Amino acid sequence: MIHRPRRLRKNPIVRDMVAEVRFHKDMLIYPYFVEKGKNIVSPISSMPGINHFSPDTLLKDVEKGLKKGIHKILLFGSGETKSAEGKSAYHKDTVVAEAIKLLKKNFKDDLYIITDVCLCAYTSHGHCGIIKDGHVHNDSSVAAISKMALTHAEAGADMVAPSDMMDGRVGAIRNVLDEKGFENTSIMSYSIKFASSYYGPFREAADSAPQYGDRKSYQMDYRNPDEAMKEAWLDEAEGADVLMVKPALAYLDIVTRLKANTHLPVACYNVSGEYSMVKAAAAKGWIDEKSVVMENMHAFARAGCNLIITYHTRDILEKGW
Repeated sequence: MIHRPRRLRKNPIVRDMVAEVRFHKDMLIYPYFVEKGKNIVSPISSMPGINHFSPDTLLKDVEKGLKKGIHKILLFGSGETKSAEGKSAYHKDTVVAEAIKLLKKNFKDDLYIITDVCLCAYTSHGHCGIIKDGHVHNDSSVAAISKMALTHAEAGADMVAPSDMMDGRVGAIRNVLDEKGFENTSIMSYSIKFASSYYGPFREAADSAPQYGDRKSYQMDYRNPDEAMKEAWLDEAEGADVLMVKPALAYLDIVTRLKANTHLPVACYNVSGEYSMVKAAAAKGWIDEKSVVMENMHAFARAGCNLIITYHTRDILEKGW
């Protein structure tokens, strides 16, 4: 035989030498849940290894993570006062703003802080916007979300990440940030966020489950890949700096298609359900956790992701995976 592909699989050295996809720690973003209070490190039952932190304990955990190379984090707030309009999302003393200020004071530019921008954890009904006449009202929701993004930027966030899926919110946020002198604050848009059943554990963590109905009138229908591209292109035109696909594993075809149709960095969110399924199966001894996690990470990179948001980040870096 002339063609013997196995020659280049002979041993680890040659396999690493000819590997077509490279996965690197700098691709990873680690999500954190922060809530008001002090001395809080509260495990999230449906997400083994993930906790709620108060700002003081978050500071200590981030410091440990920095020593392992975790220098990009995504902050989610929880435990704020809920209301129909979600007004606590953009109060100047919100726990996310408090955490940003504390982290930036201590770590400055050694830590890159991204913040989730959405009303779902702050509304009494659990939806991602303001309800009018029984429906999530787009434009009033965008106004509130823009205020939330500004609050985070004023506190020192490096990047804001709107996850609400309202029409026009990227452009509105960009305009507000620019008007207030935050033209260098980046936007990572949850451009293609599907109405997915993989979010279950997160809704416990963020206390953000909708109290009635579902989110299918604003999050995307998973049957629509063409519409996904439309959403991404609109966000790019409105000024997004990074485009995200969420969830990740079930949507790698979307990631690949997006990567081929944009010059912007592409991120994917390896969401809570995907994480918890791996953890649960590993705890039962049904899979090898390290092998499955790293196979997934390389799948994301192979599909075209430049950035990977994953709860596995700490295990990957601390355990040397």
